[in-house]
Amino acid sequence: MIVYEVSIDVDRDAADAYADWLRDHVAQILRLDGFVQARRYERNDLPADSPRRGFVIVYEVRDQAALDAYFADHAAALRADGERRFGGRFSASRRVLRVLD
Repeated sequence: MIVYEVSIDVDRDAADAYADWLRDHVAQILRLDGFVQARRYERNDLPADSPRRGFVIVYEVRDQAALDAYFADHAAALRADGERRFGGRFSASRRVLRVLD
C-alpha cells in the first residue's frame, strides 16, 4: 500500500469554493484504477488570523504502479483544472509514503 498525501494552503477568501471543488476533484481521482480511498482534512494548527486555510488529502493507493500511472496519465490535467479555477490563490505540496506496518 502506498500513501499519497497532498497538502494545500488556500487564500482564506477562496477556501470555501476551493473546498467544494476539492470534494469533486478527490472523487475523480478515486475513480482511477488503484486508488482505494481518500480522506480530506482541514488543518487546525494555523493561527485564527492566518490569511490562508490548510487542507490535507490522504490517498491510499494499491501500489507504486498505480501511482505512477496516475502521474503519467492523469495528474497534469487534474492539476491544471485547479490552476485554471484558483491559480495564484493556493499552493500545494505532495509526498509519497510507503506503509511499513
